Amino acid sequence: MEITASQVKELRDKTGAGMMDCKKALVESQGDLVKAIEVLRKKGASVAAKRADRDAKEGAILTKVLDGGKTGVILEVNCETDFVANSDDFVNFCNFILDVVVNNKPANLDELLNSELNGKKVEAELSNIIGKIGEKIEVSRFKLHTIENATYVDYVHAGSKLAVLLQVENTGGVDSSKVVSTFKDIAMQAAAMRPLYLVREDVPESVIEKEKEIYREVLRKEGKPEQMLDKIAEGKINKFFQEVCLTEQVYVKDNSKSVREVIAAFNKENSSNVSLTAFYRYHVVDENK
Repeated sequence: MEITASQVKELRDKTGAGMMDCKKALVESQGDLVKAIEVLRKKGASVAAKRADRDAKEGAILTKVLDGGKTGVILEVNCETDFVANSDDFVNFCNFILDVVVNNKPANLDELLNSELNGKKVEAELSNIIGKIGEKIEVSRFKLHTIENATYVDYVHAGSKLAVLLQVENTGGVDSSKVVSTFKDIAMQAAAMRPLYLVREDVPESVIEKEKEIYREVLRKEGKPEQMLDKIAEGKINKFFQEVCLTEQVYVKDNSKSVREVIAAFNKENSSNVSLTAFYRYHVVDENK
């Protein structure tokens, strides 16, 4: 049967698939629009299955702060190539997923993938874009938190490959513009300096002991007396904390202070008691995620 241009356009408008893919689906379904949509979804599932073992190491990180700063969201969606990561189709899909997270507040990835918004199901939209683009695409991870007496501060690095979301509590009664200004710089520091923990108390004891053992071994090879090893290693571990803990890092905008001291100075200046209680750093090429 003859497939008209208007039929192709209608299917394209509904699915976003390419014109040739729409025409082929309509031919296969003998002009039945519902069946043609199913054909396209099956194509997406087929592509996904074929590319399941491929690495999706490109993509984008999105953030959003809403509810007057009380809610913060950070989201990562991955694809295979940078070309696709910069395409309108991929960007639009990422924004759709962000909207789903904001509106539906899913508790985990499974809930997110089973959600729908404005009549659009996430699984169907994912299948559609995979079929259209022909690459593996994954909704990899997200965080969404709401705290009444808090201000979330975000930073997205140019290119949307790296982003940070800070959770700053006890901000009630404090000028929000001052909070955002100060902690935006700290978010940028977290992006640049790649801390693994917020404070030294967050570092697992096993990690600390492993570092100390490395220091002891190096000191032994340097000929240091055995009875001095523990004391010297203990001193060196403080340097380790300054590297891996955000609040103990030297502040990049003023190397005479640590991040913790910058926060203390902010509280003194504003007669406040704000505290940085969590940070989320997403990087599309981060091997530790």
